[in-house]
Amino acid sequence: MNILRLIRHIATTRWSTRRHFPQSTRDAIEQAIGECESRHGGEIRFVVETSFDLPELWRDLPPRTRALQLFGQFGVWNTEHNNGVLIYVLMADHDVEIVADRGIASRVAQAEWDAVCRQMEHHYREGRFREGSVVGILGVGALLGRHFPGTRPSDNELPNQPVLL
Repeated sequence: MNILRLIRHIATTRWSTRRHFPQSTRDAIEQAIGECESRHGGEIRFVVETSFDLPELWRDLPPRTRALQLFGQFGVWNTEHNNGVLIYVLMADHDVEIVADRGIASRVAQAEWDAVCRQMEHHYREGRFREGSVVGILGVGALLGRHFPGTRPSDNELPNQPVLL
């Protein structure tokens, strides 16, 4: 177990996550997802997790593995055209992960997803959580729009509201 990581996870509180993602920021995220999804055929889900519990830290759970777990838990893999994308933020590790379903992952290089993550992390380091989140959503939307252009049916397969864990 990494002691510094343990301390970071203990010190990162839900209060600090809610301070960085107040209702106005969560509303901006929801609005950005809705507007973005109206321009392409993909689905975006946004999840922010404050920190891991001791068992996850003991196992040295990587953020990517947790993002994959949440990808399944929130049903992002279960969209009609396999084009769901999860944007996952782990506050304690200052990490952003993007997990894409097989319909879009096979068409977009991992380096492009990683570039969107780095843009978000840059804004977050500067304390611009609203801007960083919207930039990430727009970046994912641009990649989805390139491969699933046009508008999608009126049914919204996944909720647009961000989830705070």
